[in-house]
Amino acid sequence: MLVSRLLLGFLYLVFGLDYFFRFIPYQPPLHPGAAGIFKAGLMAAGYFYPMQKVIQIVGGLSLLSNRYAPFFAVVLFPISVNVFLFHTVLVPSGWLMGVLLLLPNLLLGWGYRACYRGLFTARPRV
Repeated sequence: MLVSRLLLGFLYLVFGLDYFFRFIPYQPPLHPGAAGIFKAGLMAAGYFYPMQKVIQIVGGLSLLSNRYAPFFAVVLFPISVNVFLFHTVLVPSGWLMGVLLLLPNLLLGWGYRACYRGLFTARPRV
């Protein structure tokens, strides 16, 4: 659980910060076909990538500091699923990055399952 939390927190923090500060030296790939159209649409929206990267930075810091970690494991889960699907369905050569985000996120979900019991109440009392 500790390794999953630290790995996921580190990956999200680093890649979130890199969006704003460009400290990882690489040439962003030009994705052909559906992957390129999908990414271009997200970029064209203008707000999507900055919002997602801020969530990644805050979530990464939360996981690394172990503050509100169960909450941010849930918040980051849709991003992990999307990265996994993007890198397995649209760009299969990048499948490892998807697995490196989804697997620790799933393990954290399982590890924090006691924290989520209230979310799965069929008829909650208000």
